[in-house]
Amino acid sequence: MTGKRWVVMAVVLMLLRPQKGAAIWFSLPATGTKCLSEQIYSSAVVLGNYYAFSDRDVLPAPAIAVQVKSPVGNVVYEKEHVKGNVTVGRFSFTTTEAGMHVACFRLITDTHEFNSTAGLTVSLDWKIGIFAKDWESVAKAHNIEGLELELKKLEETAKAIRQNTIHLMIKDLKMQRVSKATNKRVACFSFMSVGLCILVSALQVWHLKTFFRNKKLI
Repeated sequence: MTGKRWVVMAVVLMLLRPQKGAAIWFSLPATGTKCLSEQIYSSAVVLGNYYAFSDRDVLPAPAIAVQVKSPVGNVVYEKEHVKGNVTVGRFSFTTTEAGMHVACFRLITDTHEFNSTAGLTVSLDWKIGIFAKDWESVAKAHNIEGLELELKKLEETAKAIRQNTIHLMIKDLKMQRVSKATNKRVACFSFMSVGLCILVSALQVWHLKTFFRNKKLI
C-alpha cells in the first residue's frame, strides 16, 4: 500500500510540475533596446542562456550589450560583448524580491558599420527554480541516482509549487486590500458628491425664495 501511495504522489507531482519554458527567439533592431520580462517569485535561482548571431553574411557580427534588472530596478547582470561571428552568454542570480525581472538587449555597434537591413537574431532561455539546478552535480554530491534522484526532483518541484502558491496568495491579498481601499474612497467620494448636490440645491431654493420675496412675488 505504501508503494502505491508513493506512485500516486509521484504521478500527481509530475502533473503539477511546472513546464519548462522554451527559448524565445526575436530580432534585435539596429537602434533602440529590446526587452523581455519574466514573472519570478522571491528566493528563486535563475539561469539564463542567450545566443545571438547575424542572419546575414555580416562579419564581424555587431557587438551587443545585455542587462538584467530586478523589479525594483537593481542591475543583477550586465555585460558588453565584443564583435564576433557569434555571441553566447549566460547569467545566473538568486532573486531577492518577487516580480517582473527584465532582460534588455541592444546593439553597441555604430549604425554606419551595421546596416539595419542585416538582421541580428537573439535567443533567450530562462530557467527558473528546479530547471536552473545542475542535477548531475546534485546526484554526485548526495550519491543518489535513478528513482531516488527523480524523487529528489519531485521534492524540489513540490517546494517550488508551494512557493508559487504562497506568492499568488500574497499577491491576491494585496489586490484585495487595494480593491477595498479603492471601494472605500469611491464610496466616500460618492457621499461627498451627494451631500454637495443637496447643499447646492438647498442654496438654490433659498436664493430663489429670497429673490421672489424681495420682488414681492410670494
